[in-house]
Amino acid sequence: MSTTPSTLDDALSAIPAPFQARILAGYRDLKSAWTERQFDTCGIRAGKLCETLLRYLQHELTGTSTPFGTKIQNLTDECLKLEKLPAGSGHESLRVVMPRALNFAYTLRNKRDAGHIGGDVDANEIDAATAVRLMDWCLSELIRLTLSVPLEDAQALLDAIAEREIALVWAVPGGKRRVLDPTLAKADQTLLVLYHDIDTAIPVEDLADWIGYKGHNFKSRVVVPLHDKRLIEFDEDTRTVILSPKGKAAAEAIIRSRKKVP
Repeated sequence: MSTTPSTLDDALSAIPAPFQARILAGYRDLKSAWTERQFDTCGIRAGKLCETLLRYLQHELTGTSTPFGTKIQNLTDECLKLEKLPAGSGHESLRVVMPRALNFAYTLRNKRDAGHIGGDVDANEIDAATAVRLMDWCLSELIRLTLSVPLEDAQALLDAIAEREIALVWAVPGGKRRVLDPTLAKADQTLLVLYHDIDTAIPVEDLADWIGYKGHNFKSRVVVPLHDKRLIEFDEDTRTVILSPKGKAAAEAIIRSRKKVP
């Protein structure tokens, strides 16, 4: 039995290098966008990953593929071509199921807000969640079928990919926000809470309560230093705080430092 967990790179090492590198980079970029709540970006990155995975499936099933750098004119048609291949061309999951998953994810990217401006309802978050889960499944299926690592390692990676990420901030019923890691510095917790409601100005008293700050010097110890660093904007008149673009980048850096993509 293996005692050292394999990496995602190891698990997909049977895939030819040009495809493997692009699949891994695209997947990690997608997961980063999801972790950072960049829902519109998720759709765009999922679409690019779909194009890469389609090229790999073409290569695996037919021996040829649309060259990188050459536009795929109609991804739906290309997916249908794979479905029509003889059964002996490859595993049914690669011929039929995965192309259908790619086609659906790509359709979300092209037909909804991720690809175009407009629409009556902002569906970006649920669309992004759907696209990410579809790509999780595709990567899991590639690991399962190529199985170039020990079985127990492959299973561990499948479990890691399939497990939902635990959000750093919990929206408590009733309106409160809680950072689920209380060991984080109060300034970092403040940035994360503000990032969760990025366009909302939040009263200082609520912020102090939500991050569990004890004492009466939250403003002087946390808010003012963050304001001075231009990470937040503190309005003295309304006693509210909102995240700045610089603060957004700082919050995303905190999130990136804590995300665990295999």
